[in-house]
Amino acid sequence: MTHSKRSLTVLSLAISGILAALAPAAQAQSLVELYDSARAFDATYLSAKLQYDANLARAEQSRASILPTASLAGTATRTDFDNSISTIFSRPYNTQSATLSASQPLYRPGNWATYDQGQKQLTLARAQLDAAEQELIVRTTQTYFEALAAQDSLNFVKAQKAAVAEQLASAKRNFEVGTATITDTREAQARYDLVLAQEIAAENDLRVKKIALDQLVGKQGTQPRSLAAPPVLQAIEPADVNAWVLQSESAHPSIRLAQSNLEIARLEVTKAEAGHKPTLDLTGSYNTTRNPSGTATAGYTFNTNTATIGLSLNVPLFAGFSTQNRIRETLSLSDKASSDLEGARRNVAQSTRTAFFGVVSGQGQVKALEAAEQSSQIALEANRLGYQVGVRINIDVLNSQSQLFQTKRDLAKARYDVLVGGLRLRQANGSLRAEDLQAINSLLLK
Repeated sequence: MTHSKRSLTVLSLAISGILAALAPAAQAQSLVELYDSARAFDATYLSAKLQYDANLARAEQSRASILPTASLAGTATRTDFDNSISTIFSRPYNTQSATLSASQPLYRPGNWATYDQGQKQLTLARAQLDAAEQELIVRTTQTYFEALAAQDSLNFVKAQKAAVAEQLASAKRNFEVGTATITDTREAQARYDLVLAQEIAAENDLRVKKIALDQLVGKQGTQPRSLAAPPVLQAIEPADVNAWVLQSESAHPSIRLAQSNLEIARLEVTKAEAGHKPTLDLTGSYNTTRNPSGTATAGYTFNTNTATIGLSLNVPLFAGFSTQNRIRETLSLSDKASSDLEGARRNVAQSTRTAFFGVVSGQGQVKALEAAEQSSQIALEANRLGYQVGVRINIDVLNSQSQLFQTKRDLAKARYDVLVGGLRLRQANGSLRAEDLQAINSLLLK
């Protein structure tokens, strides 16, 4: 076996050994498992979920404005009556009274507008929660693949260290037998020292990324599963960016939220205009009064029961121009909400286009880096052979090694970026769901 082939064999064994040693163990977690953990632990998402529950309760409060109200009041008094003219009726007596009152709005335009606003709040709350869930999906996936990318970087640095160590040993042997200069040894030693520094940095970066993942999912010592094999990245479907933008019109949480805000603002105008309109309520009451010891004028026990029912009409005449100014205020706020909706549509369309072309560009980079990886491998083999026959110097081999490992690292990261980019595209147009993680999960080691 030639020295060149032996070096390549050592390099291959080094990479295989390191990757095998650092491969996920049986207890490693998949992306879906860690997302489920993050969904139950992440403080930002839990805050959004609790806010959603509060918004639901707030929306239901608006129903009270169109429902009847009832109250029960009771009193118990003791009266000491002293008549200076005659003592016949000068004596204390007790009075006990209870009143049940009820009211049902019949015509209150402002109340119905308040009720309709409450129903719009349900849509708004759902949009806010969907946005928080989509953000958690992307954040979890991003953190997951950042940890994997850091692990890959460390793997490749270790493999590069093994290859440079082999090149350093070769340079030393060649110098001892007189077929190479001391320069080759010093160049290899310098590159080996540089790789050691890169290894320290890669280990620290992996440690930091693992801490971030642990904190996100609420577990210690998380170990994300690696890709089972270099994935075949599927083309974007649909391939037309305008189709993605069109889909966002009805799906994106930001647009749904802005649309709800506009509808709520228009109902606020209705409420303000109701300040000029009369109101009509159906009212009723039942009162019972008991005097167990009589009264000041009667010495015997008696009860009094009174029932009333009627209509209460209120016609506003003048409120110091507050109603007119309130209408002008709500009209301006309605126009603002309309502008906010248009702004949300434009921002979503721009974000969707940016994310779409980002994925397309990422897929092109992956293909280019795959070709570059093959070319770098061939270039390394050629430089190693050239070094053996004397037409290449040691630094050429070292540079080829660095280029190969850099390309491998960039390729692995580019694949992760495309997978995350696909989720970002769905987030950008508002169609992202937790089920979309299953496609990525199927690419991981079992």
